[in-house]
Amino acid sequence: MTSFMAFKLSSISSVVPSVSFSANKFFLPVKLSPRRTTFPRIYAFSSNDIKVGSNIEVDGSPWKVLEFLHVKPGKGAAYVRTTLRNHITGNTVEKTFRAGSKIEQAEISKETKQFTYKDGSQFVFMDLTSYEEVRLNESDMGDKTKWLKEGMDCNLLFWKGKVIDFELPIQVRVKIVDVDPGVKGDAAQGGSKPATVETGAVVYVPLFVDRDQEIIVDTRTGQYVSRV
Repeated sequence: MTSFMAFKLSSISSVVPSVSFSANKFFLPVKLSPRRTTFPRIYAFSSNDIKVGSNIEVDGSPWKVLEFLHVKPGKGAAYVRTTLRNHITGNTVEKTFRAGSKIEQAEISKETKQFTYKDGSQFVFMDLTSYEEVRLNESDMGDKTKWLKEGMDCNLLFWKGKVIDFELPIQVRVKIVDVDPGVKGDAAQGGSKPATVETGAVVYVPLFVDRDQEIIVDTRTGQYVSRV
């Protein structure tokens, strides 16, 4: 009986892999495969990738794509026709690119800052986290200042470490400080009248809107949206 059990154990040991014991735990030998290093793919930006809102670099300046159209003429090479706005000067131009041609993207970052006050000819914006101030000259602000109010959050656009533009909220709430009373009976016909708001801008409002009332204005168009 003893010799039979020894034979069974020796047979099993020849089939089962060796096991090492340490502190009541056992480990089976594992074959490790070599680690594979992966790198992120880099895709080149071309004229085929252009869309509304794309930021591109042309002649060393940052431009924003306002409109684009892919054109495939019957003869000749395909091209992309675009309307671009310069982030720095505000100028708008039309430019065409050969289809598939390489284009440099403008690395533009956006940070939210609060307009705090005006210091002479400078507009002061503050980062509410670090309390760091950014100052923009009045000449760089354009006509957007007519909707700017103290305490308003705006988006400042940075390119190569410099502020090149800023974005207002799409809609702002302003108070009317001066407006003509209008003519009775015209309101039913959907007429409008000019009104001066607290920022100094003039907005055409419905005839039923009066002085000291607050209205919502679309900063992109300068048009009246609604009464508050």
